[in-house]
Amino acid sequence: MQQEKRYSQMTVQELRQEIAKLQERARKAEQLGMVNEFAVLERKAVMAKAYLLNPNSFTPGQIYEIDGAPGSFFKINYINGVFAWGYRLNGDGKDEALPISMLLVEK
Repeated sequence: MQQEKRYSQMTVQELRQEIAKLQERARKAEQLGMVNEFAVLERKAVMAKAYLLNPNSFTPGQIYEIDGAPGSFFKINYINGVFAWGYRLNGDGKDEALPISMLLVEK
């Protein structure tokens, strides 16, 4: 049995292939009404996308909009790997970690 590579060990090309595969599987799960499977595959794709980004592009103390949640914002306290730790504005104020791929960077 072949052991899967971690996202952190994949090349950019391998990550892109993995993301495409996950998105295709998620699309099929959605069409079949498999809501839980769809959610898991979507989350895996978000994680894989985080490894395509440079964590140094995200600044602690800055506020970013959360992708897929219009009007929701996240303030970063610190970055650890591909996770931004902080809290949601208008949330309960509890610290949480989001993959950096969930944060929208102004262009």
